[in-house]
Amino acid sequence: MNDFTGKNVLVLGGSRGIGAAIVRRFAKAGGNVAFTYAGSKDAAETLAAETGAEAIQADSANRDRLISTVADRGALDVIVINAGTLVMGDPLTLNSDDIDRMIDVNVRAPYHASVEAARQMNDDGRIIVIGSVNGDRMPFAGGAAYALTKSAMQGMVRGLARDFGGRGITVNSIQPGPTDSDMNPAGGPMADTMHGFMAIKRHARGDEIAELTAYLAGPHGAMITGSMQTIDGGFGA
Repeated sequence: MNDFTGKNVLVLGGSRGIGAAIVRRFAKAGGNVAFTYAGSKDAAETLAAETGAEAIQADSANRDRLISTVADRGALDVIVINAGTLVMGDPLTLNSDDIDRMIDVNVRAPYHASVEAARQMNDDGRIIVIGSVNGDRMPFAGGAAYALTKSAMQGMVRGLARDFGGRGITVNSIQPGPTDSDMNPAGGPMADTMHGFMAIKRHARGDEIAELTAYLAGPHGAMITGSMQTIDGGFGA
């Protein structure tokens, strides 16, 4: 287990699912962990009590609140940007405001949070965004806008890796495939269809994503930057 004792870690979107698994992983390894949540107050308070992490209410769609939350954490060693939202359906009938909010949360927020974190981040810090294999492949109708946001994240990661590389700061995206969560439960109505695209025919677990996150955040990840680390059971193969 990588040792994060004393490391200043912030997880954006950490109260449930993949985010909660990441909070648990860093807290277990000794990190000084804080995480944000938007509306899941009960889940956030339960996780904070379990792990000793600090829960901070902050909607990633609110740019000013997001930036101030990152700035207030001071010199971060690790920031994990997990907050995200999913809107799917016929693009001719989807609500435009819902699409714009998804772009705010999935694209604008990771950019502004990464840049703000880098202002004070310790040298050799880690910026990790949780993307999606749908940035590479969208095999379903109705996912164009969501795929757009995840592909945009790829360009951001490549660019910021060059911007911050002189300080040893790495910037990477983890791209899960189907992962058991409230957004995409392993027993949900789309599970069999999703598994049909996969070589390993099951949803990933949150702790599996968290382990990859910890690897990238640890000393062995020092030369991995500007990369998309896909963990999808062969969904995009």
